[in-house]
Amino acid sequence: MSRGKLLAVDDDRNLLKIITMRLESLDYEVTPARNESEARQAIASQAFDLAVVDLQLEQQDGITLMEELHVTCPGMAVIILTAFGSIENAVEAMQRGAFSYLTKPFDARELGLHVERALENRRLTTEVKRLKGLLAERYDFANVVARSESMRRVLEVVTQIAESDSTVYIHGESGTGKEVIARAVHLASGRKDRPFVAINCAALPETLLESELFGHEKGAFTGAIRTSKGLFAQAHGGTILLDEIGDMPLSIQAKFLRVLQERQFYPVGSDRPLEVDVRVIVATNKNLEELVRQSLFREDLYYRIHVIPITLPPLRERTEDISLLAETFLKKFGRSMKKRVKGFSPAAMQRLMLHDWPGNVRELENTIEYAVAMATQEVINEGLILPAKNGEVREPLKPLKEAKDGFESSYLVRLLELTGGNISRAAALAGKYRADFYTLLKKHRLDPADFKR
Repeated sequence: MSRGKLLAVDDDRNLLKIITMRLESLDYEVTPARNESEARQAIASQAFDLAVVDLQLEQQDGITLMEELHVTCPGMAVIILTAFGSIENAVEAMQRGAFSYLTKPFDARELGLHVERALENRRLTTEVKRLKGLLAERYDFANVVARSESMRRVLEVVTQIAESDSTVYIHGESGTGKEVIARAVHLASGRKDRPFVAINCAALPETLLESELFGHEKGAFTGAIRTSKGLFAQAHGGTILLDEIGDMPLSIQAKFLRVLQERQFYPVGSDRPLEVDVRVIVATNKNLEELVRQSLFREDLYYRIHVIPITLPPLRERTEDISLLAETFLKKFGRSMKKRVKGFSPAAMQRLMLHDWPGNVRELENTIEYAVAMATQEVINEGLILPAKNGEVREPLKPLKEAKDGFESSYLVRLLELTGGNISRAAALAGKYRADFYTLLKKHRLDPADFKR
């Protein structure tokens, strides 16, 4: 089976024949071209993985021909050959798109190494593009809504590390979408067709968590009426997510560490170890370094899981995503509730954009679900966005100038009350000259005499 389809371009027939024979001996399929015309005809009729092009050709230089060939076959790697080696030629060739530069005379081993490296680089580049496309198709417009630069960087990391089996450490506030990113890693990896298993370590008591993770034998404890397969065994060949890893009890941390180190564990009540092949992803909203200092989390486990860190930004730091997320959730709940809702009023969107979102994406999703459920019109108005609680009356948002004037007036009143109408003291506290302070009082129609004690 051919290791790749190669194009060799050289106007020296003897050298072209040598190049062809040497590359064919390395199991490459080689098409020779004696001039620019034959090279153009070859590239027009079939796709090549790599081209070896001589710098000095009959009618033009090899770098210019390379650029022409890249128009037809942009992903093709190119190696430039020349008998006139110089730093200037090498720099120009690389800057204009060549993978590498080889000076004649060269031996077969050197040529083979250059070709092998170029094809490996091309393969990796193609794979990165495939993964980026996979993330864009499955997540950019579905689960991971990412318009902000901070989330785009997160997706870049996911793309780069998806195919490795290294442990991933996801840190972020509650509601930032840690499980969504974990699933993105899984689906972009070679394990995507195998199980993805997730467990919240904070949701189960210690004894039950151990049994859930590692399984148990029949009769291992009271209530164990049958043998149970644990989540690690269920995830064999796939990926397991341990969410809220900071809440894992110390006794189970030791057993989990063994799984990471040896890829095997003992089910509860069993004396036979089970071996597993799993990609481990952990997630937490806690500061594990602080827990280590407090002896609440094993230091050796922390360093074992902290291999590839991914930090998810809170929603308040990715405001560019709020409107896009809100529209996504609006469509989602509109379909599920069978309600015709077309969008948000400007005031409703303004309220969404200005909220601090302590609950992050989860809070935003719940807010939109409530708004869609309560909507009686096709447009969501501001009254349905973050409604007041416990009888609180929420004032409508004012224009910026009006809000600034209101604050300024209230500030001046407070100053005059504090100083008993003493202009000198009030101006000093405000950091203003007396004349400027009088101008502000006149603007807001305030009389210092009204505040004299």
